[in-house]
Amino acid sequence: MPAQKKPAADCLSDNALQHFKTYKYSSVDKSPISYYILRHYWNACVEFLPLWLHPNMVTLLGFLFILANVGLMEIKDPDLLGPKETWVYYSYAFGVWAYSTLDNIDGKQARRTGMSSGLGELFDHGIDSLNCLLASILQTSAVGLGSTPLGAFTAAVPTIPMFFSTWETYHTHTLYLGYFNGPTEGLIGASLLMWSSGYFGNETWRRPLADLFGFRSILGDTSIIDVWVPVLLLLLAVGHIPACMYNVLQARRAKNLPFLPVLLEWTPMLVFCGGLTAWLGSPYSNLLRDNHLCLLCLTLSFVFGRMTTKIILAHLTRQPFPYWTGLLLPLIGGAALVNLPYLGFDPVSATLEHYYLWAYFLIAMIVYFRWAYLVINGICDYLGIPCLTIPEERWRALERERRGEVNGAALNGKKIR
Repeated sequence: MPAQKKPAADCLSDNALQHFKTYKYSSVDKSPISYYILRHYWNACVEFLPLWLHPNMVTLLGFLFILANVGLMEIKDPDLLGPKETWVYYSYAFGVWAYSTLDNIDGKQARRTGMSSGLGELFDHGIDSLNCLLASILQTSAVGLGSTPLGAFTAAVPTIPMFFSTWETYHTHTLYLGYFNGPTEGLIGASLLMWSSGYFGNETWRRPLADLFGFRSILGDTSIIDVWVPVLLLLLAVGHIPACMYNVLQARRAKNLPFLPVLLEWTPMLVFCGGLTAWLGSPYSNLLRDNHLCLLCLTLSFVFGRMTTKIILAHLTRQPFPYWTGLLLPLIGGAALVNLPYLGFDPVSATLEHYYLWAYFLIAMIVYFRWAYLVINGICDYLGIPCLTIPEERWRALERERRGEVNGAALNGKKIR
Protein backbone atom coordinates (compact mmCIF):
# COMPACT_ATOMS: atom_id res chain seq x y z
CA MET A 1 0.00 0.00 0.00
CA PRO A 2 1.59 3.33 -1.05
CA ALA A 3 2.30 5.83 1.67
CA GLN A 4 -0.05 8.78 1.77
CA LYS A 5 1.36 12.22 1.26
CA LYS A 6 1.52 14.15 4.51
CA PRO A 7 -0.88 17.12 4.52
CA ALA A 8 0.73 20.51 3.95
CA ALA A 9 -0.92 21.94 7.05
CA ASP A 10 -2.46 20.42 10.14
CA CYS A 11 -5.98 21.44 9.07
CA LEU A 12 -5.66 19.80 5.66
CA SER A 13 -6.10 16.12 6.32
CA ASP A 14 -7.67 13.94 3.64
CA ASN A 15 -10.84 13.94 5.72
CA ALA A 16 -10.92 17.73 5.61
CA LEU A 17 -9.95 18.14 1.97
CA GLN A 18 -12.62 15.77 0.67
CA HIS A 19 -15.26 18.43 1.30
CA PHE A 20 -13.72 20.62 -1.40
CA LYS A 21 -14.86 18.08 -4.00
CA THR A 22 -18.51 18.49 -2.97
CA TYR A 23 -18.28 22.25 -2.48
CA LYS A 24 -21.26 24.38 -3.47
CA TYR A 25 -21.34 28.12 -2.87
CA SER A 26 -24.40 29.44 -1.04
CA SER A 27 -25.29 33.08 -0.43
CA VAL A 28 -28.27 35.33 0.19
CA ASP A 29 -28.13 39.03 -0.71
CA LYS A 30 -31.18 41.07 0.28
CA SER A 31 -29.74 44.46 -0.64
CA PRO A 32 -32.11 46.37 -2.97
CA ILE A 33 -29.13 48.35 -4.29
CA SER A 34 -27.38 45.12 -5.27
CA TYR A 35 -30.46 43.64 -6.92
CA TYR A 36 -31.91 46.62 -8.74
CA ILE A 37 -28.81 48.60 -9.61
CA LEU A 38 -25.39 47.10 -9.03
CA ARG A 39 -25.96 43.61 -10.41
CA HIS A 40 -26.47 45.14 -13.87
CA TYR A 41 -23.27 47.14 -13.43
CA TRP A 42 -21.37 44.05 -12.26
CA ASN A 43 -22.70 41.94 -15.13
CA ALA A 44 -21.48 44.59 -17.57
CA CYS A 45 -18.08 44.92 -15.89
CA VAL A 46 -17.28 41.20 -15.94
CA GLU A 47 -17.65 41.15 -19.72
CA PHE A 48 -14.57 43.37 -19.97
CA LEU A 49 -12.40 40.78 -18.22
CA PRO A 50 -10.35 38.50 -20.50
CA LEU A 51 -11.10 34.80 -20.23
CA TRP A 52 -7.48 34.06 -19.31
CA LEU A 53 -7.79 36.09 -16.08
CA HIS A 54 -8.25 33.80 -13.08
CA PRO A 55 -11.02 34.85 -10.66
CA ASN A 56 -8.58 34.76 -7.73
CA MET A 57 -6.39 37.20 -9.64
CA VAL A 58 -9.42 39.48 -10.01
CA THR A 59 -9.79 39.39 -6.20
CA LEU A 60 -6.10 40.10 -5.74
CA LEU A 61 -6.12 43.01 -8.20
CA GLY A 62 -8.95 44.60 -6.24
CA PHE A 63 -6.92 44.32 -3.04
CA LEU A 64 -3.93 45.92 -4.76
CA PHE A 65 -6.00 49.09 -5.24
CA ILE A 66 -6.32 49.28 -1.44
CA LEU A 67 -2.63 48.53 -0.83
CA ALA A 68 -1.58 51.17 -3.36
CA ASN A 69 -3.70 53.77 -1.60
CA VAL A 70 -2.33 52.80 1.81
CA GLY A 71 1.13 53.42 0.35
CA LEU A 72 -0.08 56.74 -1.06
CA MET A 73 -1.49 57.64 2.35
CA GLU A 74 1.87 56.98 4.01
CA ILE A 75 3.48 59.42 1.56
CA LYS A 76 0.81 62.13 1.39
CA ASP A 77 -0.82 61.91 4.82
CA PRO A 78 1.42 60.09 7.31
CA ASP A 79 -0.22 61.94 10.25
CA LEU A 80 -3.72 60.85 9.13
CA LEU A 81 -4.98 64.42 9.48
CA GLY A 82 -6.19 64.60 5.89
CA PRO A 83 -4.20 64.87 2.64
CA LYS A 84 -3.35 68.35 1.39
CA GLU A 85 -4.12 67.50 -2.27
CA THR A 86 -7.73 66.92 -3.28
CA TRP A 87 -6.83 64.21 -5.81
CA VAL A 88 -5.62 61.93 -3.00
CA TYR A 89 -9.13 61.78 -1.56
CA TYR A 90 -10.46 60.88 -5.00
CA SER A 91 -7.80 58.19 -5.27
CA TYR A 92 -8.99 56.71 -1.97
CA ALA A 93 -12.59 56.76 -3.19
CA PHE A 94 -11.73 55.19 -6.55
CA GLY A 95 -9.58 52.53 -4.87
CA VAL A 96 -12.38 51.47 -2.53
CA TRP A 97 -14.88 51.45 -5.40
CA ALA A 98 -12.52 49.43 -7.61
CA TYR A 99 -12.00 46.95 -4.78
CA SER A 100 -15.75 46.65 -4.27
CA THR A 101 -16.35 46.13 -8.00
CA LEU A 102 -13.67 43.48 -8.46
CA ASP A 103 -14.70 41.77 -5.22
CA ASN A 104 -18.23 41.41 -6.59
CA ILE A 105 -17.33 40.21 -10.08
CA ASP A 106 -14.69 37.63 -9.14
CA GLY A 107 -17.44 35.06 -8.54
CA LYS A 108 -19.02 35.91 -11.87
CA GLN A 109 -15.63 35.46 -13.54
CA ALA A 110 -15.32 32.08 -11.80
CA ARG A 111 -18.62 30.90 -13.24
CA ARG A 112 -17.79 32.42 -16.62
CA THR A 113 -14.50 30.51 -16.82
CA GLY A 114 -15.67 27.36 -15.02
CA MET A 115 -13.13 27.90 -12.22
CA SER A 116 -15.52 27.92 -9.24
CA SER A 117 -14.18 26.08 -6.20
CA GLY A 118 -13.98 26.24 -2.43
CA LEU A 119 -10.53 27.74 -2.86
CA GLY A 120 -12.16 30.78 -4.49
CA GLU A 121 -14.38 31.38 -1.46
CA LEU A 122 -11.43 30.95 0.89
CA PHE A 123 -9.29 33.33 -1.20
CA ASP A 124 -12.07 35.90 -1.57
CA HIS A 125 -13.09 36.07 2.09
CA GLY A 126 -9.47 35.82 3.19
CA ILE A 127 -8.67 38.97 1.20
CA ASP A 128 -11.78 40.64 2.65
CA SER A 129 -10.45 39.89 6.14
CA LEU A 130 -7.09 41.47 5.34
CA ASN A 131 -8.83 44.48 3.85
CA CYS A 132 -10.93 45.31 6.92
CA LEU A 133 -8.31 47.37 8.71
CA LEU A 134 -6.62 48.73 5.58
CA ALA A 135 -9.59 50.22 3.74
CA SER A 136 -10.85 51.70 7.00
CA ILE A 137 -7.57 53.43 7.83
CA LEU A 138 -8.00 55.24 4.51
CA GLN A 139 -11.28 56.45 5.97
CA THR A 140 -9.45 57.63 9.10
CA SER A 141 -7.18 59.66 6.82
CA ALA A 142 -10.02 60.99 4.66
CA VAL A 143 -11.97 62.27 7.67
CA GLY A 144 -8.75 63.59 9.23
CA LEU A 145 -9.15 61.78 12.54
CA GLY A 146 -5.41 61.42 13.06
CA SER A 147 -3.56 58.89 15.17
CA THR A 148 -6.10 59.16 17.96
CA PRO A 149 -8.43 56.80 19.82
CA LEU A 150 -11.24 57.85 17.45
CA GLY A 151 -9.00 57.21 14.44
CA ALA A 152 -8.06 53.79 15.80
CA PHE A 153 -11.73 52.95 16.47
CA THR A 154 -12.66 53.92 12.91
CA ALA A 155 -9.88 51.76 11.50
CA ALA A 156 -10.66 48.71 13.66
CA VAL A 157 -14.45 48.67 13.94
CA PRO A 158 -15.09 46.90 10.55
CA THR A 159 -13.44 43.79 11.99
CA ILE A 160 -16.47 43.25 14.26
CA PRO A 161 -19.13 42.76 11.54
CA MET A 162 -16.62 40.75 9.49
CA PHE A 163 -16.02 38.37 12.39
CA PHE A 164 -19.73 37.86 13.09
CA SER A 165 -20.52 37.27 9.41
CA THR A 166 -17.73 34.69 9.27
CA TRP A 167 -18.99 33.03 12.47
CA GLU A 168 -22.50 33.00 11.00
CA THR A 169 -21.27 31.42 7.75
CA TYR A 170 -19.43 28.72 9.70
CA HIS A 171 -22.72 27.55 11.24
CA THR A 172 -25.16 28.18 8.39
CA HIS A 173 -22.80 27.43 5.47
CA THR A 174 -24.47 30.37 3.73
CA LEU A 175 -23.21 33.93 3.39
CA TYR A 176 -26.06 36.21 4.41
CA LEU A 177 -26.00 39.84 3.28
CA GLY A 178 -28.84 41.89 4.72
CA TYR A 179 -30.84 44.80 3.33
CA PHE A 180 -27.98 47.05 4.43
CA ASN A 181 -24.63 45.31 4.46
CA GLY A 182 -20.91 46.10 4.56
CA PRO A 183 -19.79 44.72 1.17
CA THR A 184 -22.42 46.79 -0.65
CA GLU A 185 -23.79 49.81 1.21
CA GLY A 186 -20.81 49.95 3.59
CA LEU A 187 -18.23 50.24 0.80
CA ILE A 188 -20.46 52.62 -1.18
CA GLY A 189 -20.72 54.80 1.93
CA ALA A 190 -16.97 54.69 2.53
CA SER A 191 -16.25 55.63 -1.08
CA LEU A 192 -18.76 58.49 -1.00
CA LEU A 193 -17.34 59.71 2.30
CA MET A 194 -13.84 59.86 0.82
CA TRP A 195 -15.11 61.63 -2.29
CA SER A 196 -17.06 64.10 -0.14
CA SER A 197 -13.97 64.87 1.93
CA GLY A 198 -12.14 65.75 -1.27
CA TYR A 199 -14.96 67.79 -2.77
CA PHE A 200 -16.25 69.61 0.32
CA GLY A 201 -13.19 69.34 2.57
CA ASN A 202 -12.90 67.02 5.56
CA GLU A 203 -13.86 69.87 7.91
CA THR A 204 -17.42 69.10 6.74
CA TRP A 205 -17.61 66.31 9.29
CA ARG A 206 -16.91 68.79 12.11
CA ARG A 207 -19.60 71.30 11.17
CA PRO A 208 -22.72 71.38 13.37
CA LEU A 209 -25.51 69.16 12.10
CA ALA A 210 -27.87 72.03 12.78
CA ASP A 211 -26.28 73.90 9.85
CA LEU A 212 -27.57 71.13 7.56
CA PHE A 213 -30.85 70.09 9.19
CA GLY A 214 -31.83 72.95 11.46
CA PHE A 215 -33.25 72.10 14.91
CA ARG A 216 -30.42 73.97 16.60
CA SER A 217 -32.28 73.95 19.90
CA ILE A 218 -32.11 70.13 19.84
CA LEU A 219 -28.85 69.43 17.99
CA GLY A 220 -26.85 72.36 19.33
CA ASP A 221 -23.28 72.25 18.05
CA THR A 222 -23.23 68.45 17.63
CA SER A 223 -21.29 67.39 14.53
CA ILE A 224 -21.08 64.11 12.60
CA ILE A 225 -17.79 63.39 14.37
CA ASP A 226 -19.56 63.71 17.73
CA VAL A 227 -22.07 60.97 16.87
CA TRP A 228 -19.62 58.84 14.85
CA VAL A 229 -18.96 56.19 17.50
CA PRO A 230 -22.53 55.88 18.88
CA VAL A 231 -24.03 55.53 15.40
CA LEU A 232 -21.56 52.83 14.32
CA LEU A 233 -22.01 50.88 17.56
CA LEU A 234 -25.80 51.21 17.31
CA LEU A 235 -25.77 49.82 13.76
CA LEU A 236 -23.76 46.85 14.99
CA ALA A 237 -25.80 46.25 18.13
CA VAL A 238 -29.21 46.64 16.52
CA GLY A 239 -28.68 45.65 12.91
CA HIS A 240 -25.79 43.31 12.23
CA ILE A 241 -25.03 41.20 15.31
CA PRO A 242 -28.65 40.24 16.17
CA ALA A 243 -29.25 39.13 12.56
CA CYS A 244 -26.13 36.93 12.68
CA MET A 245 -27.19 35.46 16.02
CA TYR A 246 -30.71 34.74 14.74
CA ASN A 247 -29.45 32.89 11.66
CA VAL A 248 -27.05 30.81 13.76
CA LEU A 249 -29.86 30.07 16.23
CA GLN A 250 -32.06 28.83 13.38
CA ALA A 251 -29.25 26.66 12.01
CA ARG A 252 -28.61 25.12 15.44
CA ARG A 253 -32.31 24.46 16.02
CA ALA A 254 -32.56 22.75 12.64
CA LYS A 255 -29.91 20.28 13.85
CA ASN A 256 -31.42 19.96 17.36
CA LEU A 257 -28.26 21.47 18.85
CA PRO A 258 -28.02 23.97 21.74
CA PHE A 259 -27.26 27.60 20.95
CA LEU A 260 -25.59 28.95 24.09
CA PRO A 261 -22.36 26.89 23.81
CA VAL A 262 -21.52 28.50 20.46
CA LEU A 263 -21.29 31.90 22.13
CA LEU A 264 -17.95 30.69 23.49
CA GLU A 265 -16.74 30.90 19.88
CA TRP A 266 -16.67 34.67 20.28
CA THR A 267 -13.56 34.19 22.44
CA PRO A 268 -10.94 35.05 19.77
CA MET A 269 -12.76 38.29 18.88
CA LEU A 270 -13.11 39.24 22.54
CA VAL A 271 -9.37 38.65 22.99
CA PHE A 272 -8.64 40.67 19.85
CA CYS A 273 -10.80 43.65 20.90
CA GLY A 274 -9.81 43.41 24.55
CA GLY A 275 -6.10 43.21 23.81
CA LEU A 276 -6.24 46.13 21.38
CA THR A 277 -8.27 48.27 23.80
CA ALA A 278 -5.95 47.48 26.71
CA TRP A 279 -2.90 48.34 24.60
CA LEU A 280 -4.08 51.58 23.03
CA GLY A 281 -6.17 52.62 26.00
CA SER A 282 -3.27 52.48 28.44
CA PRO A 283 -1.95 55.92 29.48
CA TYR A 284 1.53 54.39 29.26
CA SER A 285 1.21 53.47 25.57
CA ASN A 286 2.95 55.71 23.03
CA LEU A 287 1.74 54.11 19.78
CA LEU A 288 -0.94 56.69 19.03
CA ARG A 289 1.03 59.63 20.42
CA ASP A 290 3.99 58.70 18.20
CA ASN A 291 1.77 58.14 15.15
CA HIS A 292 2.20 54.38 14.66
CA LEU A 293 -1.46 53.66 13.88
CA CYS A 294 -0.76 52.67 10.26
CA LEU A 295 1.89 50.12 11.28
CA LEU A 296 -0.47 48.77 13.92
CA CYS A 297 -3.26 48.34 11.35
CA LEU A 298 -0.91 46.58 8.92
CA THR A 299 0.11 44.23 11.73
CA LEU A 300 -3.44 43.55 12.90
CA SER A 301 -4.63 42.94 9.34
CA PHE A 302 -2.50 39.77 9.34
CA VAL A 303 -3.66 38.83 12.85
CA PHE A 304 -7.34 39.32 12.07
CA GLY A 305 -6.91 37.80 8.60
CA ARG A 306 -5.41 34.64 10.10
CA MET A 307 -8.16 34.43 12.72
CA THR A 308 -11.12 34.73 10.35
CA THR A 309 -9.59 32.78 7.46
CA LYS A 310 -9.11 29.82 9.81
CA ILE A 311 -12.86 29.99 10.53
CA ILE A 312 -13.64 30.11 6.80
CA LEU A 313 -11.38 27.11 6.22
CA ALA A 314 -13.09 25.23 9.05
CA HIS A 315 -16.47 25.99 7.46
CA LEU A 316 -15.32 24.70 4.07
CA THR A 317 -13.76 21.54 5.51
CA ARG A 318 -16.46 20.88 8.16
CA GLN A 319 -13.87 20.95 10.93
CA PRO A 320 -14.25 22.06 14.59
CA PHE A 321 -14.37 25.79 15.23
CA PRO A 322 -10.86 27.28 15.65
CA TYR A 323 -10.90 29.10 18.98
CA TRP A 324 -7.34 30.34 18.84
CA THR A 325 -4.53 31.60 16.69
CA GLY A 326 -1.05 32.06 18.09
CA LEU A 327 -0.85 35.52 16.51
CA LEU A 328 -3.12 36.80 19.28
CA LEU A 329 -0.42 36.07 21.87
CA PRO A 330 1.84 39.05 20.94
CA LEU A 331 -1.25 41.28 21.07
CA ILE A 332 -1.85 40.18 24.64
CA GLY A 333 1.88 40.65 25.26
CA GLY A 334 1.79 44.22 23.93
CA ALA A 335 -1.17 45.05 26.16
CA ALA A 336 0.63 43.55 29.16
CA LEU A 337 3.88 45.35 28.32
CA VAL A 338 2.43 48.86 28.39
CA ASN A 339 0.42 48.18 31.54
CA LEU A 340 3.35 46.96 33.63
CA PRO A 341 3.31 50.14 35.77
CA TYR A 342 0.05 48.94 37.31
CA LEU A 343 2.09 46.05 38.74
CA GLY A 344 4.75 48.37 40.12
CA PHE A 345 7.24 48.22 37.22
CA ASP A 346 8.68 51.18 35.36
CA PRO A 347 6.92 52.14 32.09
CA VAL A 348 8.54 50.79 28.94
CA SER A 349 10.09 53.38 26.65
CA ALA A 350 8.39 54.56 23.47
CA THR A 351 11.34 53.14 21.50
CA LEU A 352 10.95 49.66 23.01
CA GLU A 353 7.21 49.68 22.32
CA HIS A 354 7.88 50.73 18.73
CA TYR A 355 10.45 47.93 18.26
CA TYR A 356 8.00 45.47 19.81
CA LEU A 357 5.35 46.51 17.27
CA TRP A 358 7.81 46.13 14.37
CA ALA A 359 8.75 42.65 15.62
CA TYR A 360 5.04 41.79 15.90
CA PHE A 361 4.47 43.00 12.33
CA LEU A 362 7.29 40.88 10.92
CA ILE A 363 6.23 37.78 12.86
CA ALA A 364 2.58 38.20 11.88
CA MET A 365 3.43 38.71 8.21
CA ILE A 366 5.76 35.69 8.03
CA VAL A 367 3.39 33.39 9.93
CA TYR A 368 0.40 34.48 7.87
CA PHE A 369 2.04 34.09 4.46
CA ARG A 370 3.64 30.77 5.37
CA TRP A 371 0.29 29.41 6.56
CA ALA A 372 -1.56 30.80 3.52
CA TYR A 373 1.04 29.31 1.16
CA LEU A 374 0.78 25.86 2.75
CA VAL A 375 -3.02 25.87 2.82
CA ILE A 376 -3.43 27.11 -0.75
CA ASN A 377 -0.85 24.66 -2.08
CA GLY A 378 -2.47 21.82 -0.17
CA ILE A 379 -5.87 22.57 -1.67
CA CYS A 380 -4.51 23.11 -5.18
CA ASP A 381 -2.55 19.85 -5.07
CA TYR A 382 -5.58 17.92 -3.84
CA LEU A 383 -7.97 19.36 -6.43
CA GLY A 384 -5.39 19.53 -9.21
CA ILE A 385 -6.13 23.19 -9.94
CA PRO A 386 -3.94 26.32 -10.18
CA CYS A 387 -4.47 29.20 -7.76
CA LEU A 388 -3.92 32.27 -9.93
CA THR A 389 -3.75 31.12 -13.54
CA ILE A 390 -6.07 29.42 -16.02
CA PRO A 391 -4.42 26.79 -18.26
CA GLU A 392 -3.94 28.14 -21.77
CA GLU A 393 -5.80 25.30 -23.45
CA ARG A 394 -8.80 25.98 -21.21
CA TRP A 395 -9.13 29.72 -21.81
CA ARG A 396 -8.44 29.33 -25.53
CA ALA A 397 -11.24 26.76 -25.72
CA LEU A 398 -13.51 29.21 -23.89
CA GLU A 399 -12.62 31.93 -26.38
CA ARG A 400 -13.37 29.64 -29.32
CA GLU A 401 -16.67 28.69 -27.73
CA ARG A 402 -17.48 32.34 -27.11
CA ARG A 403 -16.63 33.31 -30.71
CA GLY A 404 -18.86 30.49 -31.91
CA GLU A 405 -21.74 31.76 -29.81
CA VAL A 406 -21.26 35.31 -31.08
CA ASN A 407 -21.08 34.14 -34.71
CA GLY A 408 -24.13 31.94 -34.19
CA ALA A 409 -26.09 34.84 -32.71
CA ALA A 410 -25.07 37.03 -35.65
CA LEU A 411 -26.24 34.41 -38.16
CA ASN A 412 -29.53 33.97 -36.33
CA GLY A 413 -29.99 37.74 -36.40
CA LYS A 414 -29.53 37.79 -40.16
CA LYS A 415 -32.04 34.96 -40.63
CA ILE A 416 -34.60 36.79 -38.52
CA ARG A 417 -34.16 39.94 -40.56
